[in-house]
Amino acid sequence: MQPSIRHLRMFHTLAMTHSVTRTAELCHVSQPAVTQAMNKLERDAGQPLFRRSSQGIFPTPAGEAMSRRAARALAYLDAAMADMARAVRFQATRPQLAALIAVTEYENFTLAARQLGLAQPTVHRSASMLEQSAGVQLFERTAHGLIATRLARQLAQAARLAFAEMDQAEAELAALAGREAGRIVIGALPLSRSSLLPAAMLRFRELRPGLPIEVVDGRYDELLSALRRGEIDFLIGALRDPAPVGDVEQERLLDDQVALVARPGHPALSLPEPTLADLAQYPWVVSPPGTPIRAAVEDLLPEERITGAIVTSSLILMRETLRKSDHLGALSRLQALAEAEAGSMDILPLDVPESCRPIGITTRSGWEPTAVQRQFIDLLRDEAERLT
Repeated sequence: MQPSIRHLRMFHTLAMTHSVTRTAELCHVSQPAVTQAMNKLERDAGQPLFRRSSQGIFPTPAGEAMSRRAARALAYLDAAMADMARAVRFQATRPQLAALIAVTEYENFTLAARQLGLAQPTVHRSASMLEQSAGVQLFERTAHGLIATRLARQLAQAARLAFAEMDQAEAELAALAGREAGRIVIGALPLSRSSLLPAAMLRFRELRPGLPIEVVDGRYDELLSALRRGEIDFLIGALRDPAPVGDVEQERLLDDQVALVARPGHPALSLPEPTLADLAQYPWVVSPPGTPIRAAVEDLLPEERITGAIVTSSLILMRETLRKSDHLGALSRLQALAEAEAGSMDILPLDVPESCRPIGITTRSGWEPTAVQRQFIDLLRDEAERLT
């Protein structure tokens, strides 16, 4: 299902007014246009969205789910369109908004067209028509290319979130029809990949063997941006204190500490009570600046040891570097325990003071998960409780 913005607006208005006549008036279309649009939406949904009675037209349970998502999607768009001509609310199309997103991201019509799989003139025409109906400038043409205006960036972000809402609507309607649709997209920070997330995924796979799960790895700032754009459903990993931006929410699942690790047989492991001075004699592999583990290690080691360290966010690279040398490293304790169980690393018997940090889930503020997404998050909560 990929309903047009105009059809979505008609649908939500009809769900609120229960009248084709009133919907036609409010949406500035004919009554037959409303009827045809609703018939198309029901065909695409594969199930009735309205029930007709002498008292009016009322949404079915599937229609109520669709209306709730439509209201959220339109709220994003209307807020971004507040400073634009009113016509854009009824004239903007999904292809035009998709073109806006791509051009805003790539700042080039040719690259945007390639990303969308369309001809460059098609994308240019879509962006121009959207700009015309909005009555405001969306792009500034410079010698270095296109620069999206503030209003363009706001509308592109709103369109991303509106599209995400409609993807969730499709999944909810499929569930009501006894089918599965959509997928779960998770932004995974390093800790979650070693214990918490795999266990939850395996349990979820037993419950829903056919639903796709996509795990996206990356740096925290990259995953946070993707979350805010609606490209991933939630993040799992170390929480930030305070939350990095005001439009996300964090839920603590458990606490973890930093552990110092070495290859099996490392000379430091033979010391009965190794000290920080002992460990500072060896080369190190450390996390990138700005990460909680890096902050903990910086408090432990001399500056010159940090300066000369190998910096990586890759567990595989750390594991192989430690395995083939006398380098030392730092991981979350849950990660370190998983590596130790696999025999690839040993944990050094030295506590890292003040390294306790909360691990949990980060979502967009106001995000409303589908039943399937909520089920997955409940499994994460269960696994976190088991680990504590």
